[in-house]
Amino acid sequence: MSDSDLFARARAWAADDPDLRTQQALLQNIALASSGDDNALDELASAFAGPLTFGTAGLRAPLGAGPARMNRVVVMQAAAGLANYLLTNHADGCAVVIGFDARHQSDEFAAATAQVLTGYGIDAMVLPRPLPTPVLAFAVRHLGCAAGVMVTASHNPAQDNGYKVYLGDGCQIIPPVDAQIAAGMQAASRRPVREIPLGGNWVTLSDQVEQAYLDAVTGALVRTSASGVRCVYTPLHGVGGTVFEAATQQLGWPAPEPVDAQFVPDSDFPTVAFPNPEEPGALDLAVAQARATNPDLVIAHDPDADRCAVAVRDEHRATDPTASGQWRMLTGDELGAILAWWLAKSSTAPGSVLAQSLVSCTLMESIARSAGLGYERTLTGFKWIGRVPDLRFGYEEALGYCTQPTVVRDKDGIAAALAVLACTAALRDQGRTLLDVLDEIAYQHGLYRTAQVSIRVRQINQIPQIMRTLRTAPPERIAELPVQQVIDLANGWQGLPPTDGLILDLGDANRVIIRPSGTEPKVKCYLQVVEPVTTDLAHARQVANQRIEALQSAMRARLESW
Repeated sequence: MSDSDLFARARAWAADDPDLRTQQALLQNIALASSGDDNALDELASAFAGPLTFGTAGLRAPLGAGPARMNRVVVMQAAAGLANYLLTNHADGCAVVIGFDARHQSDEFAAATAQVLTGYGIDAMVLPRPLPTPVLAFAVRHLGCAAGVMVTASHNPAQDNGYKVYLGDGCQIIPPVDAQIAAGMQAASRRPVREIPLGGNWVTLSDQVEQAYLDAVTGALVRTSASGVRCVYTPLHGVGGTVFEAATQQLGWPAPEPVDAQFVPDSDFPTVAFPNPEEPGALDLAVAQARATNPDLVIAHDPDADRCAVAVRDEHRATDPTASGQWRMLTGDELGAILAWWLAKSSTAPGSVLAQSLVSCTLMESIARSAGLGYERTLTGFKWIGRVPDLRFGYEEALGYCTQPTVVRDKDGIAAALAVLACTAALRDQGRTLLDVLDEIAYQHGLYRTAQVSIRVRQINQIPQIMRTLRTAPPERIAELPVQQVIDLANGWQGLPPTDGLILDLGDANRVIIRPSGTEPKVKCYLQVVEPVTTDLAHARQVANQRIEALQSAMRARLESW
């Protein structure tokens, strides 16, 4: 696109933009770019590089004007696309429930969605305040809606926002529905946004929906008393705090010990560089408080409380003896294995299934088989995991856990945190800890170690180039391990639909999976090594740690070379 075409598109957008803030910011950027400001020109080109598409978790992008950004125009077009889909498939009428978190403009985007849906004659109900994503996912089925919308960018940076769409089954949209909604969204983008019909008679719901969620999530919990378990807790400036507190209160458990500086929702996330519990430093304040107050656990939620992180005292298991007794965060795969073990022990329903995403640690398959339960592997995202028939528990390594699929068919950080507290209490009655469970699992199934390496790209078109290079010239060895097989997931694999990714099979369950992120401009590598355990678990742990670190170094060097 030439500069003149870019400026013309941008001016046309500004003329149609109903939001004066983004309109004025865009006009200022056009003026700067026209006067030779290269940074302004780059930002303008990026904002108009193409329309947003539904990825692993819906639409996500930085806030700002343009079709590749999150703004009122894009939200209205997305709502129009959803409305057209619903009118085609629910000719007799239907309703949509809309939730939102505490990010910048989330409430405005929720209201704009309700305006558009009611303008098309669809009943719209909006949750009464910023609430966690799992409350919205619960509300879809609880209220008998045909769809749900959650305005959130989950764990993305403060400048981002996003848009998730759920169907009546309480799961996020999958093909071909995403393409059908996107087609309606594109059709709406071809005419002035002011031509989209708007209504004003939506319903603002009461707190009864939140209470119904709390009743369901506490009622479905594996029953045990956690009356003596203490946890330091942070919602990372998100919306999980009061809901998690209410759940523990309803159960009669001790209130979480809040990290006060991070408890109140704040859309700027002032104490963390990146509001993702997986990121280094995100739990620093919580761990510092834990060192001072000596709780049983540290629990963290991401800003929309659909993910759950847990930190524990490392005790005698630290690779470095001087680090004994220090706090460390469990990996998503470690907590997934613990919850799978815990929920499998309590599952008596025949045909119950444990499910996980393709990139998660394969240890859970062994746990499921040994417990006599079914096992399913899915593509990345709970839009796939939540739809597994007879699901008992599902997880993905990015701290997402579905512990109560009869309540929420999506990842639910509130329910996961309650399950962790219940499990911790039951183990403590036996004189055991979560780390003791990991040791038991290692002796029975082998010691699994997983890690990630990722690179963030400046231009989204770099990702297909990197994947193309890997497909045409895959490595023959990685960290001295020979690549025994290259599996191109674009061709489908073991019954899974095609997806953009590669598996580098290193033998003996060791592997590297490479795929583009579905929520950020990143290429991600998922690493796994497995070390058999006979009697010396400490030695097996040391060997596995060395091997995973070698794989990390090798893949980081390879990715950074691009």
